[in-house]
Amino acid sequence: MQTERGKLTVGWLVVEDLAMVVAMVLLPTWVHIRTQVVNGEAISVLQMQDAGLAVALTLGKVALFALIMLLAGKRVVSWLLHRVVHMGSRELFRLAVLAIALGVAYAASAFFDISVALGALFAGLIMAESELSQQAANETLPLRDAFAVLFFVSVGMLFDPMILLRNPWPLIATVGIILVLRSLISAGLLKLFGQSRETTATVTASRAQIGEFSFILAGLGLQFGLLPEEANDLILGGAIISIVLSPLMFAIFDRIGKKAQAVGAVRLAAPTQAPPKRVVLVGYGRVGSLIGKALDEAQATYSVIEDREDLVELLNSSGVAVIAGNAISQDTMERAGIAQADVMFVTVPNGFEAGRIVELARTLNPKIKVYARAHSDAEVEHLRSFGADLIVSGEQEIADAMIENAAAVIPRRIVSSA
Repeated sequence: MQTERGKLTVGWLVVEDLAMVVAMVLLPTWVHIRTQVVNGEAISVLQMQDAGLAVALTLGKVALFALIMLLAGKRVVSWLLHRVVHMGSRELFRLAVLAIALGVAYAASAFFDISVALGALFAGLIMAESELSQQAANETLPLRDAFAVLFFVSVGMLFDPMILLRNPWPLIATVGIILVLRSLISAGLLKLFGQSRETTATVTASRAQIGEFSFILAGLGLQFGLLPEEANDLILGGAIISIVLSPLMFAIFDRIGKKAQAVGAVRLAAPTQAPPKRVVLVGYGRVGSLIGKALDEAQATYSVIEDREDLVELLNSSGVAVIAGNAISQDTMERAGIAQADVMFVTVPNGFEAGRIVELARTLNPKIKVYARAHSDAEVEHLRSFGADLIVSGEQEIADAMIENAAAVIPRRIVSSA
């Protein structure tokens, strides 16, 4: 998510989902026209105009809903989240996020005749515009995990495994279309737009599967009688198999991307400057802000992990890359780009909490250099046991500074003995 490849992948998938939504909006009109054609009824110019008007009306509702959400919804949602977060209750904030998501989804369906899925998508887009979007994402992580489990359970319940015996060849063809045809189309388009081979590999691997919107569209097809039950089984089977094979596809394309990157590195090998170090700064309090100023003066590339809302807003206004959340969360650390970082400064005052952060950083990036602070010998030992490279203890630093400055006025033997 911190790379151009990740952003391109997510952007492509979102646009793909929006295209699916347009198909869902136009499907009822298409059913009406198709029914008349199948029954041998002539379609008059007036009926075609009515169909066109119905399509325009439906798209107009979607556009009106989107306009309201982008103009009014953005301000209302942002104001509401700020009001709730100032109450100081994490549980209330979590419930507010859930209520906004479900409320917008319901309003889209009840007042604009738009699918609940599209309403939920817009709710997420609006909440993403708020400065509290990362905190909202962190607070709803347990819900996300629960819904992910329910998603796979529901897909497993819908899938008929007997199709593997009844229609093996159509199923293989469906999987081939998803894995091979989609991959070739993706690679061709990316090559056409001049993307690198490693970017092409990542995006292509990400698109070698289909997900939940295909199930929604297939469900509408069954509802309107456009899709036979066997075809729905093929879609479900193709989705499950493509998802299961997704790690393998990533491994294959990742190897291709790394080979391309290695070849490029050999071609470009020449005496150049050392690449700039990437830094992750955990905490932007009194100590962290001083380190941040030093990094700014050195023009270093760094990101900050901070869970205090006022500091997050300050960093955002200053143009600093800030990730709102707690560094104990693996998701937060990954969004901060810890896997690509060279150095991490852990400035949180609680040494034992810092130990967990150091441990997680070492797991995600064993080669990273970690500098941490401590307030006692016990905290120093705790941080050292988790692999911190440098631990600065307040008491020791104060003592060293006092002795160093006293050297000019105190006899050397006293200083040495001290």
